[in-house]
Amino acid sequence: MCTLIVRTGRRLSLMGVRDELADRPWEGPGEHWPDYPGVIGGRDLKAGGTWLAVNPADRRAAALLNGRGRAADERTKVSRGDLALRAAYTGELPAEAGLRDYDPFHLVLADLARVRLLSWDGERAAVSELPQGTSMVVNTGLDPGSERVVAYLPRFRDSERWGELIKAEPSTDPGALIVRHELPDGRIFASLSVMEVEIAREGVTYDFTDLTADRDG
Repeated sequence: MCTLIVRTGRRLSLMGVRDELADRPWEGPGEHWPDYPGVIGGRDLKAGGTWLAVNPADRRAAALLNGRGRAADERTKVSRGDLALRAAYTGELPAEAGLRDYDPFHLVLADLARVRLLSWDGERAAVSELPQGTSMVVNTGLDPGSERVVAYLPRFRDSERWGELIKAEPSTDPGALIVRHELPDGRIFASLSVMEVEIAREGVTYDFTDLTADRDG
């Protein structure tokens, strides 16, 4: 996933936009993982994990974004896709000592009490809490200078209907929220789906939008 928007308050809102190679197989949200009963998320069929996991019973969600930094050793590398699952299920962030075999990432763990961000650059981990209000996390983390953040954070702050903001046509613009790029080898890298989650004391709801449903490849 390449963009996560979070709004704190009596109702905690999260919206995750997943950007990925269009030919990488996946399926929509469900309880796909017997080892994490009750956890819901879309499943990456290549590595088996997820980019946004929701634990309705515990009023908790976790989201994973690729990061920047030193890649893990190819001989020992493991998929990052289990990180959001474990965080949503246990309510805990992974310890730094266990991160050496993961490529860089940003992991957000959110509940009604707080929203934590774990960033791993391949060499060191940093944990912080997201501020109150509306925030955007991108591949460079909580980065106010990101063109996407500059373009869209004010819109998400001012809007009560986030779904309207994902209706833009896909673009190659660095500040675009919904993207589509043709790579030199002919493959397509694009925004494939959006998942919006609302967590309140009364319960958890989520809405999933498949952005590939009416587009080619």
